Amino acid sequence: MSPARSQHVQSRLQAVVDTAVDGVMVIDAFGAVLMFNPACERMFGYRAEDVLGQNVKMLMPEPYQSGHDAYLRNYRESGERKIIGIGREVLGRKKNGATFPMDLSVGEAFEDDRPIFVGIIRDLTERKAAEKALRESAERMRAVVETAVDGVILIDAFGNILMFNPACERLFGYKAREVIGHNVRMLMPSPYRDEHDAYIANYRKTGEAKIIGIGREVTALRKDGSTFPMDLSVGEAKQEGESIFVGVIHDLSARKRTEEQLAQAQKMETVGQLSGGIAHDFNNLLTVILGNAEALSIRLKAREDLRHLADNIANAAERGAQLTQRLLAFSRRQILQPTAIDCNALVENMQVLLRRTLREDIDLRVAVAPQPVFALADAAQLESALLNLALNAQDAMPKGGALTLTTEEIELDPDSLGPGVDVRAGRYVSVCVTDDGSGMDAETLARAFEPFFTTKEVGKGSGLGLSMVYGFAKQSNGQVTIYSEPGLGTSVRLYLPAADAEAEPTQQRQLDLPMAPRGKEAVLVVEDDAFVRSHVISSLESLGYRVMIASDGREALGMLQSGARPALLFTDVVMPGGINGWQLAEEARTLAPELKVLFTSGYPLESLTSRDQVDPNALMLTKPYRKAELARRVREALDEPD
Repeated sequence: MSPARSQHVQSRLQAVVDTAVDGVMVIDAFGAVLMFNPACERMFGYRAEDVLGQNVKMLMPEPYQSGHDAYLRNYRESGERKIIGIGREVLGRKKNGATFPMDLSVGEAFEDDRPIFVGIIRDLTERKAAEKALRESAERMRAVVETAVDGVILIDAFGNILMFNPACERLFGYKAREVIGHNVRMLMPSPYRDEHDAYIANYRKTGEAKIIGIGREVTALRKDGSTFPMDLSVGEAKQEGESIFVGVIHDLSARKRTEEQLAQAQKMETVGQLSGGIAHDFNNLLTVILGNAEALSIRLKAREDLRHLADNIANAAERGAQLTQRLLAFSRRQILQPTAIDCNALVENMQVLLRRTLREDIDLRVAVAPQPVFALADAAQLESALLNLALNAQDAMPKGGALTLTTEEIELDPDSLGPGVDVRAGRYVSVCVTDDGSGMDAETLARAFEPFFTTKEVGKGSGLGLSMVYGFAKQSNGQVTIYSEPGLGTSVRLYLPAADAEAEPTQQRQLDLPMAPRGKEAVLVVEDDAFVRSHVISSLESLGYRVMIASDGREALGMLQSGARPALLFTDVVMPGGINGWQLAEEARTLAPELKVLFTSGYPLESLTSRDQVDPNALMLTKPYRKAELARRVREALDEPD
């Protein structure tokens, strides 16, 4: 190569080095800096003349600085390489003492048969800052998603779940690892499940969006098979050119329960106001009718035929007065005189009246609490309510049967009686009337408290008996519930505020309550009602227990036959599917003799034992119950000696 050509090439190489964005540095075999380009000057803050001839370790922080001389010496003596020919991330040290991250690539060359090393340096400060910002942004986003009250779910264009936040775990009952990678339709009941794949395929093909970008109310499917209403908002994003969909899920269960409760309350209030108004005006008319009928009866003593007609008018007016009294009771406009009633004594004293009133084929049974229980209510109205319930029970048993009255004092919280039933937290006296008659289906049960609603023949019922009981309970600041199934009978429970016979402050009693006992054992919960089942699961898990779930007796037996070995079987007594709780317990103990059993039911124990549904000595937890009572009875069952 001619000298001119050589000089031209050298000039070009120098231009490349001087204008390079990355730092270019050359050192000899002893670490002395031979070249330090302008990019290096900007990175390190030194001028080239300050660095040339100096050892390169001046540009290194510890521990690189201390180890550098030994590394070069070892390379000269043994030829062992560590970073030559490769690149790695290290720290550089600026003139002002600050450090910065850099990517260092080192290559080896020879000059006059002596090795020299060329280092290419890229400042990673901006990239590291961007990575940190991205990482912090991702962490913030993760924190938002992880702590969100609403469920957040991410799926790909084929419906496969990519993300499932903790709120989703709580809503659906699945752990994230159980759903990630699976199709989202596993969280949908029919018909949504059947339509989902076709919808996704149609969207990929045509771009037609039905819910993307908007929100709508749909129904979701939990792991335990129960469903719940939710508001689903879906948004679309792109990831590496592929569509992904973010769903935000808001559970509407509480709102729906509140709406149903409000609608029912408004309906009952509206009918109550109407009924109360009619009753008030009707009583004025009845007063005139009854008064004139009585006057006619007195004046017509000599005309027995006409006097009989006047007496009929008077009797009809008195019957009308009884109906208006029931209307007033339903509308909560009757005048009550609440006092502290010993409900045990009242129920026992009513036995004579009831035995005289009821048919001979009705077996009346009374099981009162072992200690006196006092309720704050009107004694006369309570007697009237119990008489109404007893007569209703008799009508439900045309061929005879057992009628059971029970009393007990219990603690209730706002959720004790289930969705749609409003009750204040506190102590109550429960007076329960149970029959083993025909029972009611769901449609009848939903309308049982409506005034004038009756399933009896025309002329055999006014449809105001249960309405009066409802009005009396509500006016007494209490509540009434009905538990009934076709063919199994009906249990009506009156909850009246407990009267404190000892004048002991309620708050003090609450403070003296023992802490709910806990445990770690496995409990198999068998319950056909999805709402009750969900409540029991959350209660037991919060007490530390491991929970296994079955919706009926057959499913529970299948689990036990497959090797499941819980410490306790907690089962409802009356269940669909052909196997009741008592039969389940017998077969379960055959498979696992050491298994402990705790029964639960909406029927009183006395009623169940009368039907041979359960052993009278069995451990029973009567619905409704507070969490503390559940904890106590579960612990009691587990700790019971074999």
